[in-house]
Amino acid sequence: MELHDVWFVLIAVLWIGYFFLEGFDFGVGILTRLLARDRPEKRVLINTVGPVWDGNEVWLLTAGGATFAAFPEWYATLFSGFYLPLLIILVSLIVRGVAFEYRAKRPEENWQRNWETAIFWSSLIPAFLWGVAFGNIVRGVKIDADFEYVGNLWDLLNPYAILGGLVTLTLFTFHGAVFVALKTVGDIRERARKLALQVGLATAALALIFLVWTQVENGDGESLAALLVAVAALVAALVANQGGREGWAFALSGVTIVAAVAMLFLTLFPNVMPSSLNEDWSLTVTNASSSPYTLKIMTWCAGIATPIVLLYQSWTYWVFRKRIGTQHIAESVH
Repeated sequence: MELHDVWFVLIAVLWIGYFFLEGFDFGVGILTRLLARDRPEKRVLINTVGPVWDGNEVWLLTAGGATFAAFPEWYATLFSGFYLPLLIILVSLIVRGVAFEYRAKRPEENWQRNWETAIFWSSLIPAFLWGVAFGNIVRGVKIDADFEYVGNLWDLLNPYAILGGLVTLTLFTFHGAVFVALKTVGDIRERARKLALQVGLATAALALIFLVWTQVENGDGESLAALLVAVAALVAALVANQGGREGWAFALSGVTIVAAVAMLFLTLFPNVMPSSLNEDWSLTVTNASSSPYTLKIMTWCAGIATPIVLLYQSWTYWVFRKRIGTQHIAESVH
């Protein structure tokens, strides 16, 4: 296996890790509007991800940086062609981070309500747009002979990509609901489980259509295996959720995300960004990669730094592993 193939796999792993971790972050943010009945319950939901949300976003920064260094042609075409959607995602993530930090800075109800509204929308919008973006990458976009995107915004809003956005939106919401059930106690835990069932059934219907569509258009035997794993894991997650096995339900919803994203990358390889105009104009792991020397240096750096990051993040989750409820919410310090 060549180094550019290795880095394609590593970038896929980074995106899988990002969607697994940030997926329940987005889901919890969406549930602040759908699940929480009052301000203490909203504070419970926000506190479930409070210690970890910023660490989860590091996976996105690493995936973007790795793409820039390992596949500069892919990075250039992707970020120029998808400029507006990616800008909206970036602004949403900035607003979301500010909202988490500033929501409790002042005691006024309007102040806190406005920041909670910001958390909801800045979670929902990226959850949808990431699916749209990856749907277009897998489907193929208008790339010319100079490896430049020559389409427009409306080309990105096609039925396949919009369906992909709905899949990520519902899947992340389901993942978040299962996480809330895992991390809370009392009435909010029970309502999270019930909502997870409803959202999970919608997710199953949308995901099955999207993944089968992907398999028919671009799939092979390996992607079919990933599809079957994703579907089986989602069904098992629903069963575990109904049985009150939140730990298993969360792990299985995570497996669903892992298998589904892996399937997308399997259908993509050896392309990194297919051209819908001419197959010969597609960006591949070969024509979009950096020099072998650059990839070699990157491999050494990743081999040293990655275990340290994983150990630190695992420790963070271990420290904040206990359940919380409204009885753990202190009165306002203001």
